Amino acid sequence: MKMTRFVAPLVFGLACSLAAVAATPVNINTADAPTLAKSLDGVGMSKAKAIVAWRKAHGPFKNASQLAQVKGIGQRTIEHNKDAIRVSGK
Repeated sequence: MKMTRFVAPLVFGLACSLAAVAATPVNINTADAPTLAKSLDGVGMSKAKAIVAWRKAHGPFKNASQLAQVKGIGQRTIEHNKDAIRVSGK
């Protein structure tokens, strides 16, 4: 019982702080790989480099859902980061 009183607020606080970190807006058409990896939750350096490579090969993204064409990026990742993803011309 005592452990539950300690763990529940700890988990809630951690979840709130992680949500704040994940909401850093980033323009997927201009950001470099380190910025993408830092700003998008679930996107590490490997996926961030894949985003930049796709952009170089195909041109700027027209919308966030186009990220699904990048290997390793799925709809779940896009939906999770929807408030952090910005799309504007290069």
